[in-house]
Amino acid sequence: MPSRANFIILPSGNLGNASALHAGFKMMKELGVIARYPRLVVAQAENANPLYRAWSAGKREVTAIQAQPTQATAIQIGNPVSAPRAILALEEMNGIVEQASEQELCDAAARADRTGLYTCPHTAVGLAVLEKLVSRGVIKRTDRVVCVSTASGLKFTEFKVRYHEGAIENVDAASKNPPVLLKPSYGAVVDAIAKRFN
Repeated sequence: MPSRANFIILPSGNLGNASALHAGFKMMKELGVIARYPRLVVAQAENANPLYRAWSAGKREVTAIQAQPTQATAIQIGNPVSAPRAILALEEMNGIVEQASEQELCDAAARADRTGLYTCPHTAVGLAVLEKLVSRGVIKRTDRVVCVSTASGLKFTEFKVRYHEGAIENVDAASKNPPVLLKPSYGAVVDAIAKRFN
C-alpha cells in the first residue's frame, strides 16, 4: 500500500476544495487504494473565518459573516457556498479547522521563503496553521503532513515586496529582508552581491 499522510492541510475560503478533496479520498478508499483517510485540516484566514467560527463553537451549520481584508485575497470569503459539503468532509475525515492572523500568515510566508519556496499568502495560511498545530502538540514531529500549495507566489510579488519593505498595515515585519534597488546592469548586481558577502 502506498505511503499516506497523517494530515492534509488545505487553505480554503469558499470550501469547494475541501469537499473535492474528500470526494477524491472517498473514491480511493472505495477502490481499495487507501485503507483510511488522513485527517483534514481546513485553514482559514482569521479575517475571513466563518467555518472556523462554526466548527470551534461545535456548530455544524456555518453562519455568513462580512469578511475583512486579508493578504490571502482568494480565501477572503464570508459566505462559503460549499460549507455543508465541507462540514461533511470534516466529519468523515476527523477534521480540524484552524485560523491564521495576518501577522501569522505574513511571518509564515517569510520563513518559507528563506527555504526557497516563495509561497503565496494563501499557502502561508496553511503553513501558519501547521506551525500552530505542531506547537500545541496536535501534529507530532513524527507525523506525515501535506500542506497544499494553492497558487504560485509569483502572482503575489507585491505582497512579498510590501512585507519586506515593512509596508503591510498592522504587521510587524520582523523577518524582513529589504530589497536593494540597483541599476539594470550585470556589474551593479555583481557589486551588490560582493558587498553583501564581503
